[in-house]
Amino acid sequence: MNQRNAVFPAGRHDLYTSHAYSAAIKSDDLLFVSGQVGSRSDGSPEPDFEAQVRLAFANLEAALQAGGCTLDDIVDVTTFHTDPENQFGAVMAVKSEVFPQAPYPTWTALGVNWLAGFDFEIKVIARVPQAMQA
Repeated sequence: MNQRNAVFPAGRHDLYTSHAYSAAIKSDDLLFVSGQVGSRSDGSPEPDFEAQVRLAFANLEAALQAGGCTLDDIVDVTTFHTDPENQFGAVMAVKSEVFPQAPYPTWTALGVNWLAGFDFEIKVIARVPQAMQA
């Protein structure tokens, strides 16, 4: 039987507790990371869009690390955008820094009308390296 083990990065427990969800769930050799946003330490959105995207990726990286993964272990990405047509250039610029070469993870981008005050959110599925599966 598969087990679900909750994973939390250091320092962000109040966010997950107040909204009743886990930052990530490790199940066998997969890590399912909840949507990460560009929240500052006080939980508020970073007002500059590109900085918000960069902070969302930093928060994602912290969740991955807590689950024994890195950005290189990501196999699937889903992003949510409040204004995709105007935001896509900034997102693609950051994406090309985070994933500079093939093979790239799969990627689905969705336009949405509400992200609780944020303008960008990223969730991923990563494969946990064998050394970290135990």
